[in-house]
Amino acid sequence: MANNFYNEILTDHNLHPMHKHELSVCTCSRDGINPSCGDEIVLNLNIKNGIISDGSFTGNGCAVSQASADIMLDLVIGKSVDEAKRLHGLFMKMITDECSEEELEELDEAAALKDIAHMPARVKCAVLGWRTINEML
Repeated sequence: MANNFYNEILTDHNLHPMHKHELSVCTCSRDGINPSCGDEIVLNLNIKNGIISDGSFTGNGCAVSQASADIMLDLVIGKSVDEAKRLHGLFMKMITDECSEEELEELDEAAALKDIAHMPARVKCAVLGWRTINEML
């Protein structure tokens, strides 16, 4: 990944989020807030038979929090609840700069946030959606 934090992947997910909308059917919903900067999301999931069949988020925040939530939903929709929890763990390992190259590959586009580990003020922004989904599951 490029060293430039605001790379093409983050910019695209921020400007054109696929999952930022109301969800017509959801089985669970949770508010997530980053009190240090005011970022906030409402995460909605539709879980059927242990599989995250759909998801969305609404809210306001910086480019990092919004893009990260959108990327996260891309990654977990279609996965089991257990797999989503595992991916959360990998993401948190990546944020603390403890992720192996193989684990990084599993995170797909979420790996675009790898350099956030070197920007402590932005870590809470990047993990907002991930923390919220983990609390929800």
